[in-house]
Amino acid sequence: MGTQHVTFTHYDTAEYLQTEEEIAAYLEAVMEENDPALLAAALGDIARARNMSQLAKQVGMSREGLYKALSGEGNPAFSTISKVANALGLRLAIEPLSRPHTPS
Repeated sequence: MGTQHVTFTHYDTAEYLQTEEEIAAYLEAVMEENDPALLAAALGDIARARNMSQLAKQVGMSREGLYKALSGEGNPAFSTISKVANALGLRLAIEPLSRPHTPS
């Protein structure tokens, strides 16, 4: 019996973010995790699905700096996250984790 070789292809989330609906659903799922590093990485995925160079210009950063900030490895300032979201046409929202119970 011969040895089987398994070949893996590179998976890139950005390749699957083609429509505004897909982007919104992806970002909504990421926000459920409540993980700032994951949010930064997700914005990076969205940025790569669009135009990273143009986004960097809009945000006022170098392309390399933006890649690093949105890698999920760094710790970008909230102002960077906010600028990137706005440049992507997105709005970050804060809502309560649970609704207060009101007696009937």
